[in-house]
Parts: sequence; C-alpha cells; structure tokens
Amino acid sequence: MKIAEVKKIELNSVFPGLDEISEKIEEKGTRITIDTINWKEYNYKPQVELLIAYSDHEIFLKYFVSENYFKAEKTETNQMVCEDSCVEFFVSPEDDGIYYNLEFNGIGTCLLGTGTGRKDSKRADPDIVSKIRRLSSEGKMPVSEKEGDFKWTITIAIPFGVFFHHKVTELRGKTFRANFYKCGDMVKVPHYVTWNPVGTENPDYHQPEYFGVLKFV
Repeated sequence: MKIAEVKKIELNSVFPGLDEISEKIEEKGTRITIDTINWKEYNYKPQVELLIAYSDHEIFLKYFVSENYFKAEKTETNQMVCEDSCVEFFVSPEDDGIYYNLEFNGIGTCLLGTGTGRKDSKRADPDIVSKIRRLSSEGKMPVSEKEGDFKWTITIAIPFGVFFHHKVTELRGKTFRANFYKCGDMVKVPHYVTWNPVGTENPDYHQPEYFGVLKFV
C-alpha cells in the first residue's frame, strides 16, 4: 500500500486565487506519480504526476499530464467526464466505508459522486460541485479528440465542505484513504492508470479496499 505525506502550505488569504495556489503548490506540494498499469490489455500509459497540499479550508491538487490523445467534450457538471481525457481523486475521510469520487476532464468539468461502492454511488448536488475551484491550462471550451503530443495541467481547490457526509474541519494529524487515477474510456486508446495498485480482474476504480494512504502533516 502506498503512503504519501501531505503538507500544509501558507497562503496570503483564506481562499486565495488559483494562480497563487498553482505557484505555491509547486514550491511545497507533495509529488505523487500515477504510473501503475493493473490490466495488461490496457497498457498505454500517459505520463501523469500531481502535487497535493492543504490549507485550513481546502485540499489542493495540481495534475501534470502528458499524453498522445486529448479530448474534453463534456461541459456540464456530473457528465461522464471519464470518457474524456480525465484525472480522478477518490478519497475516504473516515473508516465508515463512504468515499467521494472527484473526476475532472481536461477543461475542468467535474463529476462528484459519493457512496460505499459502485452500486450505491450517487452524484452530488451541482451546487456542491460548484464550490470546487478549477484552473485548466486548456481553458473551458470543449475540445474534440486530437492526436499528437499534448501536455496539460489542472489546478484544483476542494473545500472541506465538499465532503458533505463528514465533518472535516482540521486536517493536520489526520489520515485519509485515497487513490488517484488517469483514464480515458472513450479516447482512441482507452487507458486506466492508478497510483495505488488495484487488484480487480477488469478496470474498476470504485474499489476502496485498494486505496492508499494520505497522512496530513
């Protein structure tokens, strides 16, 4: 099981702009590489890293992606962004079996679901999703699939209130279970890459038993 220590970063305001977060996380964030191929029939592996940090009010992520196929057609909250070029953060704040799946395509469109497994996962109210701030290097307009050498980033700020089944107020000293993913279900070469290994027969990210560990220090 993989373990990552997540550091707190000091910022100039309670909810700073995403440009400031993007800069600060590059200085202080914990670097995580998403590079595990679990299913041999899906062996295409984009280069994917992310930085993670936190403040008194938000968790911050910045993904760096280099891939040969880029698509970002979904523009509405809670659409199936996994069909596009997509990065994902699945996280369980407590040992109660409930996790949140936060999924983002390359222009920042977000799906937020929550449950204890794939069968009971339900999508969150769009008003909650709207509180997740996003800044993509690719802007916000939809992009039909392109083939080539594409590099893109997305910076994400997740307020603690997004974890609405739990009361998250302070992260220092806490431990969350989590996994990070890169996928593209409906791009020219489908792919499913993970941080912590997933031991299922077929691609399935809704597997909290295979989450790694985030320790907030």
